[in-house]
Amino acid sequence: MKNIPRVDLNDFLSEDLDRKNRFVAELGHAFEHIGFVILKGHYLTKEQTEILYAQIKQFFALPTADKAKYEIPNLAGQRGYTSFGKESAKGKTEGDLKEFWHFGQYRKNPNGPQYHDNVMVEQMPEFNAIGKEIFQLLEKTGQSVLQAIALHLKLDENYFDEYVIYGNSILRAIHYPPITKEPENAVRAAAHGDINLITLLMGAEGKGLQVLTKENEWIDAIAGEGELIINMGDMMARLTNNQLKSTLHQVVNPPRELWGTSRYSVPFFLHPSPNMPLNCLEDCVSEENPKAFEDCTAGEFLDERLRELGLKK
Repeated sequence: MKNIPRVDLNDFLSEDLDRKNRFVAELGHAFEHIGFVILKGHYLTKEQTEILYAQIKQFFALPTADKAKYEIPNLAGQRGYTSFGKESAKGKTEGDLKEFWHFGQYRKNPNGPQYHDNVMVEQMPEFNAIGKEIFQLLEKTGQSVLQAIALHLKLDENYFDEYVIYGNSILRAIHYPPITKEPENAVRAAAHGDINLITLLMGAEGKGLQVLTKENEWIDAIAGEGELIINMGDMMARLTNNQLKSTLHQVVNPPRELWGTSRYSVPFFLHPSPNMPLNCLEDCVSEENPKAFEDCTAGEFLDERLRELGLKK
């Protein structure tokens, strides 16, 4: 594939079975061959997106000392603020050229693991409110996409529901500041695969995101207005024994003439509950495609990857 396919969630939500089946087939084909799709018809409005970006820009414009108050060491970067250059891609020693904020799960699971409370920015109540609103709408969108994936895998449509309704998902607001000097082997986000089941990326400002195709070529991934970019994560690749592809992607530095500009991006990393087994599905294992991964839970896998990223000791 030289281009990222486009799909419309309204087709899946339709009562027209042909439209729904076509969506499942197109989505499954894309995730098996390139690991990315561009989605329209989701639950976010243009106004909500604009409010979120305005609030994000306001937060990252705060003095460094003010932002630092919200960086809490024992949370391993899972809530609140993470300062510039602290995260690196797996296998890289150079820190990525970014700072970011994490909103996490708001629901309390009465019968399961409890997560850290979200960090509240005292002087920005609207930032706190719009973050929660967007988190829940992207979670709802992601749940519908996972239902389509379940059907493609010939599972029950609601297979993922119990794992994601109280999942350890993360909404990340990223600021890539202006580049002030020649980067030494560092880019805004080095080539990596995401940890989680699926990632839903709200339209980032400007070019930069690139996807590595099967032909080993980097292609630009650019969503239009009102579209999301969705990609497979490593947990889904593990669960499906690599039937669904977790594709390497990166955020490259802009041309030198644009070094003086910031870039903002908002991915939603949809994680399941830590107790979800990531054991390869039986139907995804065969003589031609033998089991490639050891059994583990989502929580065990996440813990391992946070250590690899330098966010957890």
